[in-house]
Amino acid sequence: MSFVLYNAPQSTCSQRVRFTLHAKGQGFDERKLDLFSGDQLKPDYLTINPNGVVPALVHDGDPVVDSAVIMEYLEDILPEVAPLRPKSPKDVARMRAMLRFIDEVPAPAIRIPSYNLAFLPHFQAMSAEEFQALCDSKPLRREFLMKMGRTGFAQEDMDEALGRLRRAVKRMNDWLMESGGPWIMGEQLTYADIAIMPVIVRMDDINLDDAWADKPMLTAWLDAIRAHPAFEATYYHGSLLTEKYPHLQALRARRETAAVAASA
Repeated sequence: MSFVLYNAPQSTCSQRVRFTLHAKGQGFDERKLDLFSGDQLKPDYLTINPNGVVPALVHDGDPVVDSAVIMEYLEDILPEVAPLRPKSPKDVARMRAMLRFIDEVPAPAIRIPSYNLAFLPHFQAMSAEEFQALCDSKPLRREFLMKMGRTGFAQEDMDEALGRLRRAVKRMNDWLMESGGPWIMGEQLTYADIAIMPVIVRMDDINLDDAWADKPMLTAWLDAIRAHPAFEATYYHGSLLTEKYPHLQALRARRETAAVAASA
């Protein structure tokens, strides 16, 4: 089988698929797209994914798009290799309900603080005409970028996104408490864990980890996912925002210094 993954290092949706491929030990040819250069909007990529977003997986010449679809597709074709879907139909249904919640609540919410705290300078450097042309070129993200504008999302939007993320953290913690851990559905790592992984990792990376300061099971889950063999290969250098944006790295360093001082 031949796999080509079109993705971007810092894309949370791409990170899901990279983790799945690595967890299943499946080799693939990685094509990294520069999203700020518009690689995802070039005609050759739009023939693979007309939505103009990453990731897209090409398997033996046929494209599969959307990260949630790709993850389940990989399970369908590699069901016996590191299974990530429960055996029981009832558990599968429960997992898919979790995936629906993740894709409707935290997955879109994390984009707003990510854009405001990290990506905004890219758009501020554009002229009004350049920014409008960029928005109009986006098949799926036009309205999202238009709402952000060149000055960033309003505080009201940030507050709403942070509220959604806090609700998602609470829901995830409830799942862990119900299952007993170490994973969301108990002893087996599933797509529920992989789907929410990039959100939690991103929250930690941009200094929103206080959301689970009083939730030790979630902290243990994050330690466990980082210890998984697929994690390091997924989060190679450049996958975290703090590895690319010095101001975020400086903010994180200040917070860590303050935490050490407070505990001394």
